[in-house]
Amino acid sequence: MTALSADPICREHLIGRPHPERPQRFDAVMEVLPLERMLLLDPRSATEEELLLCHTPTYLRTARHDIEAGYGQLSTGDTQIDRRSWKVAVRAVGGVLNAVDAVMAGHTRNAFCVVRPPGHHANAGRGMGFCILNNVALAARYAQRHHGIERALIVDWDVHHGNGTQDIFYSDPSVFFFSTHQWPLYPGTGRADETGEGAGKGTTMNFPLPAGSGRAQILAAVENSLMPAMDRFRPELVLISAGFDSRIGDQLGNFTLTDDDFSDLTLRVMELAGRHAGGRLVSILEGGYNLEGLARATSAHVEALIGRA
Repeated sequence: MTALSADPICREHLIGRPHPERPQRFDAVMEVLPLERMLLLDPRSATEEELLLCHTPTYLRTARHDIEAGYGQLSTGDTQIDRRSWKVAVRAVGGVLNAVDAVMAGHTRNAFCVVRPPGHHANAGRGMGFCILNNVALAARYAQRHHGIERALIVDWDVHHGNGTQDIFYSDPSVFFFSTHQWPLYPGTGRADETGEGAGKGTTMNFPLPAGSGRAQILAAVENSLMPAMDRFRPELVLISAGFDSRIGDQLGNFTLTDDDFSDLTLRVMELAGRHAGGRLVSILEGGYNLEGLARATSAHVEALIGRA
């Protein structure tokens, strides 16, 4: 059985504001999930100690201040916020960490987290894009600190590069970051020669791809580059930054992945998890802004998770 982290409070971020990252994204996903075949996890808020696993104290104070003061966007960047955004973001992280707990305890082999705001553009000291807290990075570090995981893999197939996730682990050899993304596109990072630094050299793998790319290019990157690399790295937990704005028809990207492609990508990553991590996998929602496309792609992704769980 696949576990599900889906806290309804995630609807409360940016209510009533015209924005691509709108509350209806949560509804669109929840309407298509087979809840009767999933293990629903309890919600909770992440603690400050947990947030400090990836974010600086100064940034956490600044973000919380900006939100509770009623600012329209974070003073650290371009992220739009409202007075509910801090509570929502902290609950989103808490739900993701509960999913990690469930997978690591063996209650389920994999989990899907329907969270917003997304997180992969937020680095240690700055919110960017639509992101306040980096959900997937916090999941990786939490698994290491609380469950003794030594090596984690993050697979990011969002159409945008997960610059925040890359920044957090760029010199860390214990977390491997793999990304396929459209180039050029926001945030302008993720060149192929960005491969890590210091002890982390070689544990970042970027595939910047032109508009119009899809199944052939992205599956090839997974099969021909990621899978051999994981035979050497041997992750003990696999995390997915599951961005569905790489689907054909999304208004914020120009990739051409179909629902069947997301199913096949999911199966490939599950194969990696099965080979190296005992099947342990946590998938975390990132982008996806065409509501119908988001729903269909998410459904294909979750059906693959359930089918092989």
